[in-house]
Parts: sequence; C-alpha cells; structure tokens
Amino acid sequence: MRVIAKGTLKDFWSVNEYRDSEQPLKSWYQEARQANWSNHNEVKVQYVNASILRYGRVVFNIAGNKYRLVVRINYDYKFVYIRFIGTHSEYDKIDAEKI
Repeated sequence: MRVIAKGTLKDFWSVNEYRDSEQPLKSWYQEARQANWSNHNEVKVQYVNASILRYGRVVFNIAGNKYRLVVRINYDYKFVYIRFIGTHSEYDKIDAEKI
C-alpha cells in the first residue's frame, strides 16, 4: 500500500508529549506499506482491534490504545490516506467518518 503522508505522522511524534508514539507509528507505517489489502476484512485479519467505519475509514489503536490513527483506504488504487492522529480525547472531538 502507498501511505499518504508519512509527514503527518512525523509531525505528530515530533511533539515532545507524543514522543512515545514514534516507534509504534513507524511500525504501523512499515506494516501498512508492506500490506496488500483489498478489503476491510483483510485489514481486520492483520489488526483485529481496528475499527472499520463507513466511507473507507479505519481507526487503528496506537501505542497500547493511547493514540488513535484514522485513515481512509482506497483498496482499488492501494492508497492509505492519513486523516487524523491524536489522543483519545482529541479523537472524541472529531467525526472520523467525515475527516
């Protein structure tokens, strides 16, 4: 899969209070790049705790569920678009199906 955009993840883990997210996000990034998902079921096989939402959105728990990563996946073109990364309280303030 092609992940757009790694810079969003780097910007997040560069903030001092989120430094503990760097290694988990790097691991997720590498796993996503190597993946060849063709549907949500294949994502769930690899990430059983991922939440599948409407409109191609998937929510991943990062760093032991401390952070939430929301992506939109285009399975036909093999693109994963980073839509949001943040804490649970920040996640609670967004509509993950619309971002």
